Amino acid sequence: MTTFERYVLRRLSAAFLVTLAALAGVVWATQALRQLDLVTSKGQTIVQFVGMTLLAMPFLALAIAPFAFLIALIVVLNTLSNDSELIVINASGASRTVLLRPVLVAAVLVSVLCALLSTTIAPLGLAALRDEITRVRVDLVANIVRPGRFISIEDGLTFHIRNRSGEGQLDGLLMHDQRAADKVLTYEAAHGRIVEAADRTLLVMQNGTIQRRTGEDDNISIVRFQSYAFDLSSMIPTATTATYKASERSLADLLSPSPDDEYAAAYPQRLQAELHDRLSQPLYPLAFAAIVFLFLGQPSTTRQNRHTAILAALGLSILLRTAGFGMLTLVPALPAIRFGLYLLPLAAIALAGWAIIHGRTPRWVLFLTHLGDQLGDWLSGLAARLTRNRQDGTA
Repeated sequence: MTTFERYVLRRLSAAFLVTLAALAGVVWATQALRQLDLVTSKGQTIVQFVGMTLLAMPFLALAIAPFAFLIALIVVLNTLSNDSELIVINASGASRTVLLRPVLVAAVLVSVLCALLSTTIAPLGLAALRDEITRVRVDLVANIVRPGRFISIEDGLTFHIRNRSGEGQLDGLLMHDQRAADKVLTYEAAHGRIVEAADRTLLVMQNGTIQRRTGEDDNISIVRFQSYAFDLSSMIPTATTATYKASERSLADLLSPSPDDEYAAAYPQRLQAELHDRLSQPLYPLAFAAIVFLFLGQPSTTRQNRHTAILAALGLSILLRTAGFGMLTLVPALPAIRFGLYLLPLAAIALAGWAIIHGRTPRWVLFLTHLGDQLGDWLSGLAARLTRNRQDGTA
């Protein structure tokens, strides 16, 4: 590669990484809020919360990487044009391949990154996140052992402890049980401990009382005890094994799921749609590169308006990806549409590539550019008239 090509590639790489980091931070913040309630309500630590949210980052990076590359392409090519660098390269007699080559190299690198994320890294992260979510939901001790708070274990059963000392001992227990319609039980104990015995999960309370109030006569009876075991086994969720969705499965699992897999047997269309979506996603950075280069790869003077070309490139790229998302939703109902997931970006690459190779600008591109120039001139004239009227009114 020439010095100029390496220069363009470095600028594209830097712009892509900065844009990807910025978008990933914003998207991560929004996704983290979805897990915040689960983690805080289950008594998890901030370290566990950050770890769980970071497991989803490869999937989020996969979703935003093509758009980060799109923004980086537009910014770099527009900056090269505004700084007259494209004009100088064109005046020196260099062909368009001097600019096209680093753009294609960057597009291929981003496509490889998307391929790694979609086929390997992102599913592994989502599967690990599913495991963590399942573990948190079935962690009975974490669900109820939160000092100073009244925790509803299930409807009608409230648990409270004053403090949790060393070695898992619970101090100052209070448990209110009104699940039965004809009686209300209130347990109080000085100490307690959650133990596993005979395949049962028991809350063993010591030095306490049981207050029993019946619904018929509203009388209260109090029983004191030295030791009392309350069975918690029925409150542990039975689904201790995670059920992985289509996006959380490996590529091999999507190709040949286990015969005993209930989810795969119930939703085979979702697995098929996910498989083809993963394989087609790396094509979009290449399509975005071809579209943006078609509109912004030509040198232009500072007097020429490039706003229309920027908006057209951005709009067509977003429209292309939106069409891909829309087609993906139709694959489960119409499996034949799965081939459209590949044809859509490939068609964009082929059409834009043909126009670039032959040095031809399609008529609809010229029409959009002409329409945008007219709109820009009209807006400039309108702004000038408003400024002039404001100045006359002030005078």
